[in-house]
Amino acid sequence: MRITKILCSVGALALTGVMAAAVAQPVTVGVVASATGSGAVLGIPYKNVFEILPRTMGGQDVKYVFLDDTSDVTTGVKNARKLLDEDKVDVLVGSNSVPVTMAIMQLATETGVPHLSLSPIEVDAAKAPWTFGVPQPIGLMMGEVVDDMKKRGITQVAYIGFADSWGDAVYRTLMDQGAKAGMTITTNERYQRNDTSVTTQVLKMMQGNPQAVVVGASGAAGALPHMALNERGYKGLVYNTHGSVSPDFIRIGGAAAEGAQAPAGPYLFAGQLPDSNPIKPVAAKALARYDEAYGAKARSPFAGYAFDAYELLNAAVPVAAKNATPGTPQFRKALRDALENDVKEVVGTMGIYTMSPTDHNGLDERARVRVKVENGSWKVQQ
Repeated sequence: MRITKILCSVGALALTGVMAAAVAQPVTVGVVASATGSGAVLGIPYKNVFEILPRTMGGQDVKYVFLDDTSDVTTGVKNARKLLDEDKVDVLVGSNSVPVTMAIMQLATETGVPHLSLSPIEVDAAKAPWTFGVPQPIGLMMGEVVDDMKKRGITQVAYIGFADSWGDAVYRTLMDQGAKAGMTITTNERYQRNDTSVTTQVLKMMQGNPQAVVVGASGAAGALPHMALNERGYKGLVYNTHGSVSPDFIRIGGAAAEGAQAPAGPYLFAGQLPDSNPIKPVAAKALARYDEAYGAKARSPFAGYAFDAYELLNAAVPVAAKNATPGTPQFRKALRDALENDVKEVVGTMGIYTMSPTDHNGLDERARVRVKVENGSWKVQQ
């Protein structure tokens, strides 16, 4: 009898040890973003946020592994594979670059790992069932631009954007929404992210006497068309995408940036939101956390998307943990399913998310405001 009790005790202790080990297994989050290269102005804020996020997620311990994609697609894919093969991550987050993100999205589908995009791609849930978009889709944000131009009676619009998938996506959206609003897009000029001048493109644009110009760029490079247009005395309205709403845009553009308009997420403008806005307290808390760590001068709107990636996972992880253990294929699948089915009215810094099997972004008009550069600062417009 005594031996039986001892064996039972040993067995119980062993079982307890196994259970403790399972509970102790952290959720591993692999992050790919641009800490160097042309996309660093977007990627560094993401890196900064993941260094100060809580070390628990949905009651589970969490480990973040960050790798720099150097703003290069090949490096981004290599790093994503490294995170999967060596770090056995439960979820991939990134990148800030659209081309890198598209490649990671394909990898996520092939390997069956949840993927949170940090670039504003349009996610087709049927074709990319493992990817979920954190930033506002281009269509949602450009809708704010087209609505404002329509109110002003603008019908002739020139376009200039990056010569890549981001520039293509903004152009297609502008063409589609603009046509429905009775607008003619007079030009489709392009430039490289690392160009230092767009004078030739702007001269072609001005030949059509556009009432407004839409710049399909991001980061500080979005200021280049403003500088060239200003040098030639252009007096029409110039709109940018939400990818250009940052202090660096104003720093590079200088006086030429004055008057620039763009759609933006609420995060950076928490102090300008009405108290009735449910996003305000969440955005204000995250902004204060970032300021405490890096200083107010380091503020970036892109940081808000990293905070929201955490909020989405924080909502989905406890659901997934009920069905599987982190570090297993079963947990990856459970986490994907939880992101798709259990993210309902999750309040972030950039909007309020409600995912579904047909919507892997879940944001609506509450996720955007229109801002304008006034006296050297971005200001919310009513």
